[in-house]
Amino acid sequence: MTISMKVQTMELTNDPTLKAARNKILDAALALAADDGWTQKVFDRAITDSKIDAPLAQRATPNGPVSLIDAFHGRADAAMEKSQAETELSPTKIRDRIALAVRLRLLAMEPHRDAARRAMVVQFLPDNLGRSLAGLYRTADAIWYAIGDTSSDFSFYTKRALVGGVYASTAVVWLSDSSDEFEDTWAFLDRRIADALKLGGLRRRLEAGFKSNLEGPLGRWPVPRGIRLLWHQSTGR
Repeated sequence: MTISMKVQTMELTNDPTLKAARNKILDAALALAADDGWTQKVFDRAITDSKIDAPLAQRATPNGPVSLIDAFHGRADAAMEKSQAETELSPTKIRDRIALAVRLRLLAMEPHRDAARRAMVVQFLPDNLGRSLAGLYRTADAIWYAIGDTSSDFSFYTKRALVGGVYASTAVVWLSDSSDEFEDTWAFLDRRIADALKLGGLRRRLEAGFKSNLEGPLGRWPVPRGIRLLWHQSTGR
């Protein structure tokens, strides 16, 4: 019964009508949040500007501004995956693949960098930490799939913890970076990945697992996508 209820919640959230309404509200909010933050006032004005009626807006964004922040990061995740798929000369080394995906994920937010900075303030509030961690997991998960990893062994969550830490710390640097073409951020990212992959010989395990997933006799397994689906269902998003 519990699983069934979670599935229904997810289906409701991903209903095309609700997604369309949420995207319209998000577009309107992004024009305001850069200056005024992700406040209730901005949320209410975005609903008015998007011409979405209040009952539909409530269903599409049940957590108000926080729902819009979730949608904003979900949109950036999708843009990163699309950009990664369109990259003609993808790096072969695992560290370089991770670095490229993190770069693409951050650059997906560049048109709305001020809004992203304001969003981080809201995400750090105690009441929002749980949802923020779930969102960070989804971003790390999207990065691994974007670079071609479909592992389903013990390293599945270890990898996401690794990339989640790298992405989160790099995002903080990027949001305040004033260097040309974010060169300071990319230098920090390279150092962060190098340090992370050294921990406990993790680099060797990741590279071995990545090679196995690409070249193994069973090919690319779809199992983790199922795990990700269960995670989304368990959070109702």
